[in-house]
Amino acid sequence: MNLQVSLCIPSVTRTAAVSEGADLPWGRKDMERPPRRSLLVNKEDRARSREERRRTRRATAKYRSAHASRERVRVVAFNVAFTKLRKLLPTLPPDKRLSKFEILQLAVCYISFLNYVLDV
Repeated sequence: MNLQVSLCIPSVTRTAAVSEGADLPWGRKDMERPPRRSLLVNKEDRARSREERRRTRRATAKYRSAHASRERVRVVAFNVAFTKLRKLLPTLPPDKRLSKFEILQLAVCYISFLNYVLDV
């Protein structure tokens, strides 16, 4: 059985014969066209500012959960980088626990010392 499907292409409208089981151009086998998402869904959305819509979106549990997981990944990567830097710096005792600030201070001093050694 052949079905007539109307394809709307800007400035051109064509009609094509499609068999019943074939995929349609928009990737669906049934005749229902997927709904188009409007950028401005309703009058309430149009009235809200961009900042208000952003605040509302960020208040959802899904957004907060995704943001928290991205933040955890970022913090883990940050801590790994500090651990690698810490292993490169000489301290006595070698296993002494240092804060991130102390690691950065020690790194700056060590780099200055290495520059001094190269200049001498």
